[in-house]
Amino acid sequence: MAPPTAPLNLDVEAISGICGSISIAAWVVVFSPQIIENFRRNSADGLSVPFIILWLLGDVFNILGAVLQGVLPTMLILAIYYTIADFVLLAQCFYYKGFTWKDELPPAQPKRTHAAVVGEPTERTGLLDGHLDERERRDSGWNHLSPAVPLVSEAPATPPPPPTRLQSTIWNLIAVVMVCVAGVVGWILSRQYSNSQPESPADEGLPSFDLWGQIFGWLCAILYLGSRLPQLLLNWRRKSTEGVSILFFLFACLGNLTYVLSIFAYEPHCAKSHCEAGEAGRIYGRYILVNSSWLAGSLGTLLLDLGIFVQFFIYSNDDSGDVDDEVVEDDDASIDERRIDDRPLLQRAGSGLP
Repeated sequence: MAPPTAPLNLDVEAISGICGSISIAAWVVVFSPQIIENFRRNSADGLSVPFIILWLLGDVFNILGAVLQGVLPTMLILAIYYTIADFVLLAQCFYYKGFTWKDELPPAQPKRTHAAVVGEPTERTGLLDGHLDERERRDSGWNHLSPAVPLVSEAPATPPPPPTRLQSTIWNLIAVVMVCVAGVVGWILSRQYSNSQPESPADEGLPSFDLWGQIFGWLCAILYLGSRLPQLLLNWRRKSTEGVSILFFLFACLGNLTYVLSIFAYEPHCAKSHCEAGEAGRIYGRYILVNSSWLAGSLGTLLLDLGIFVQFFIYSNDDSGDVDDEVVEDDDASIDERRIDDRPLLQRAGSGLP
């Protein structure tokens, strides 16, 4: 007969464990959306190289500081994974951009005009080029037919339309909820395993300081805070967040938020079976002070990530849709114009029709 499991009472220690488990689940998948986005686009133009480098250095100092200081194991379990994922993102940047340490803006694309759309001659084209392109478009329905199978078109399939903002929002919410559920399930399984193990002695006395652990912890916080600035600057210079995965920063925010909550939801363990007057408060204050650098780094990056979300909202309302609508209208107008006279070009030369 299996031993009865303890009821799932959400006390302070349980809340800390749940938040820590969700934080681990979020940090497991945090890099995946951006890595997939870079592979899908065959480009890393939206990602700042100094952002990844500073994040990598911050992870290294985070590992050293956490090991020396002996803080919560939340940020230690995935240390090797963080480093590997950072190197993958950095390798993608070097592969697609070349070996460079600076963020260079892509060349600006010229705006499509009515003349370029309908094929009218301009100062850069020959007089007959526009009419020839127009004729090619008129006959394009036959140009892509296969000679072997005349009724089968070899034209490339039309790509599916991009998801709407509502669809993207629903998908992102589903992904965040799935990560939270995975974290809660992981906490339940780990709790059942810990209940079957012999109890270990409680922590005794005040948490101790480690000088080098604190130094590395504050260096980690500074690097994490500084890493967001190049990405914010690159988005502002490009006036776009294209190529940057919003799930990348959603998971980062979720991981930082739950990690902060797991630190605040700490239950002090006194040296004796019962706490003396004011002893629990001193232990809790000392614990928060020991983890102050990790709190500063997580809370600071949360605020800076909010700035990136604001950029997502602002730059998503660009005028690309207006240009496409203008192109469609011009195409319709050119179709109507072509219906006026379908005679060959030399036969129309003497007429007054365009």
